[in-house]
Amino acid sequence: MAQVTVRYWAAAKAAAGVAEEPYDADTLADALAAVRMKHPGELTRVLQRCSFLVDGDPVGTRGHETVRLTEGGTVEVLPPFAGG
Repeated sequence: MAQVTVRYWAAAKAAAGVAEEPYDADTLADALAAVRMKHPGELTRVLQRCSFLVDGDPVGTRGHETVRLTEGGTVEVLPPFAGG
């Protein structure tokens, strides 16, 4: 398994109570499952509306189970942003 850093932004950061934390996961789906187990409350609801960047690349509509994570990589959790 790869150790990655999950970084939370805006509402996700508020719901997690931290800006970032490490996880061991092979895929984005694995990492998000671990996040949901650790933060079963509001963050789980926020994640339903989020988009994700993995090592700076947008995940888009790809299945989270197909997005492989690399050792030392970063998952950015991006809630919808308002404004412009």
